[in-house]
Amino acid sequence: MKLLQELSSSLNRLFLFELKDGNRIEAVFYRGDTLCISTQVGCAVGCKFCLSGSVGLLRNLSTEEIFGQYQLLKGRIPIRRIAIAGIGEPLMNLEKVLSAFWEFKRAGLRVSFYTTGFPYENLRKLLHLPHNGISLSIHSLREDVRKFLLPHGGRLERVLRVLEEELPKMSPRRRKKISLAYLLIKGFNDLEEDIHLLGNLAKALRLSVTLLRYNQTVPSFEDVGDEHYHRLFLMLRSMGVRVTLSTRFRRDELGGCGRLLVNRA
Repeated sequence: MKLLQELSSSLNRLFLFELKDGNRIEAVFYRGDTLCISTQVGCAVGCKFCLSGSVGLLRNLSTEEIFGQYQLLKGRIPIRRIAIAGIGEPLMNLEKVLSAFWEFKRAGLRVSFYTTGFPYENLRKLLHLPHNGISLSIHSLREDVRKFLLPHGGRLERVLRVLEEELPKMSPRRRKKISLAYLLIKGFNDLEEDIHLLGNLAKALRLSVTLLRYNQTVPSFEDVGDEHYHRLFLMLRSMGVRVTLSTRFRRDELGGCGRLLVNRA
């Protein structure tokens, strides 16, 4: 495995790695301290708003390949946090991801996860790790819409059942590290009734919401716009829900959410 290329924008630094079999994966350094890493070559979930799964799943990364993204960059950039949020669904490669997780922890790094929650039993295991955050992709409370947006991300009712069973076993401090990620997409999940359902779910589970803006550099859908985004944000706040705003790093054309590629030319 070797570092092949670095690309930079005003916000992010994208690193292209070549694996021993010739496949290429990517990691992104953002916020001045966080490295977003990949766990698979491609992705089987097939999210409509994400380019990472456009070639499907080619294979899982090994522990060495997951941890190696950090090892090859640690002397080059000031990494203090790892976001396991790049190419791939970490729960679909959990054995290798867990091995790498403990390597990251031994290196003194804070580690967070971004996941669809599928496979369900692997979500159950993930929740109880000494992680520094889990963002669970919801994106719609309507099964048909979520199935369209995340074709192979599991059934929402099964994901929620795991949360309902496992969250009561956790302390309030640990619960605060888990959030429901909701990507607003114009015309699909941005009605006030959609947000009302989301707010009620967040309150029932006693979880926060990460309200995401669509990365307009991925041409599949449309962003909701500033005014509508802030209206829905304030609606959640008025319901008593803790809400985290989307960041500009996520919407960057270089390495923002949905922009990572397998085998970039």
